[in-house]
Amino acid sequence: MICGAVFLISTADLVSIFLSIELQSYGLYILSSLYRDSEVSTGSGLTYFLLGGLSSCFILLGSALLYANSGTTSLDNIYVITSMSEINTLPYLTNWYEPYYLHLSLIIMSVGFLFKISAAPFHFWSPDVYDGIPTIVTTYVAIVAKISIFAFFLELVYYTEYNFFDFYWKNILLVSSLFSLIIGSILGLTQSRIKRLYAYSTISHVGFILLALSINSAESIQSYIFYILQYSLSNLNAFIILVTIGFTFYLYVSKEKESKEELIDENNSPVQLINQVKGYFYVNPFIAISLSITLFSFVGVPPVIGFFAKQMILSAALDNGYIFMALVAILTSVIGAGYYLAIVKQIFFYKGDYSKIDSDSVAQGYFRNSYVNEAHMVGYVLDNRKGNTDKPLKKIPFKTDSITINSSLSSTISIITLLLILFIYVPGQWFNVVNILTLILFKA
Repeated sequence: MICGAVFLISTADLVSIFLSIELQSYGLYILSSLYRDSEVSTGSGLTYFLLGGLSSCFILLGSALLYANSGTTSLDNIYVITSMSEINTLPYLTNWYEPYYLHLSLIIMSVGFLFKISAAPFHFWSPDVYDGIPTIVTTYVAIVAKISIFAFFLELVYYTEYNFFDFYWKNILLVSSLFSLIIGSILGLTQSRIKRLYAYSTISHVGFILLALSINSAESIQSYIFYILQYSLSNLNAFIILVTIGFTFYLYVSKEKESKEELIDENNSPVQLINQVKGYFYVNPFIAISLSITLFSFVGVPPVIGFFAKQMILSAALDNGYIFMALVAILTSVIGAGYYLAIVKQIFFYKGDYSKIDSDSVAQGYFRNSYVNEAHMVGYVLDNRKGNTDKPLKKIPFKTDSITINSSLSSTISIITLLLILFIYVPGQWFNVVNILTLILFKA
């Protein structure tokens, strides 16, 4: 998967592009179906595989049309041909090389790429897949799979900068950006499941990223790279915190027994509903504050890093005459703030419907996922294979007070949270990195 992402960023050939995307995607397909005993995880992995294969067909079809019309698979050669056709006025050249096939092939390829990054209107797969696959796998699908394609988009914009392509390519990106901003913000308001909400949040962020890319100026490319960096950090922190919250909930029991209809697959993804984080500030205030800071970054609340990323894109849009898109982006950001702040409200302003494990809760049978001896707090590893449900295999004595969050998780959360909140004090290093990447990748 990582190798495919690296190859995709570094290649400039249509065949290599397709193979790199498939190499990256196969790893994600396998990870999505990693928990074979989970019907939901397997079903979501199969859905991801089938629809991902469909999007790959669009990329392959567009590449084949591009090769059929140009006679080459190298993007460098295609760039030379289109640039010659742009400036050459000889009748036999202009008649021999008809641009509309190239427009069609680029549009078809764009459908496949936009599907891969779950940009609207090709986003329909992501909420179901995000919700069904294990939370730790969702992190890879939401971040790694998209970063490599975003980096490749920079290269593709360079190769299509001539008016020969430019009008169609910009329109595709702008339309997708508009739909992503609107759909990601509005549909997110109706979600009660937290990973589905994350999926619509990602769609909204993709709208901002595509808006910066479609402007295609030095300032917008700088904002594009900076937004991808902060989006990756914020999203990574959000999913790590979600995994951590699920881990800490194994020490707590619900005062009201939860229905299996609500928690589809609680073993693979312990935190599924937004109201499950209700009152979490009273369970672990540090994790709760870190999650709130991450959500403020998603909203774009100053002085968190997300505010500066959105401000840079909006500034580039206004400077280049994209006033309508800037207004839509501002409006959808305000709308999207509603569901982010609703999570913060659940965390800080409500009391949770759960309590820490003790002898009474064990005696009442509330402790989930294991059998526990009331006197000695002894847990059992269960055999969940078919026909052996709830059969204890191994006895594990433990004390609830000695169970702590993994040090690597807590360190990662702390570092990323500090990067998000302290950006305003050390912006120079961030902007230096972005400027260097912009100089390398942007061709004036």
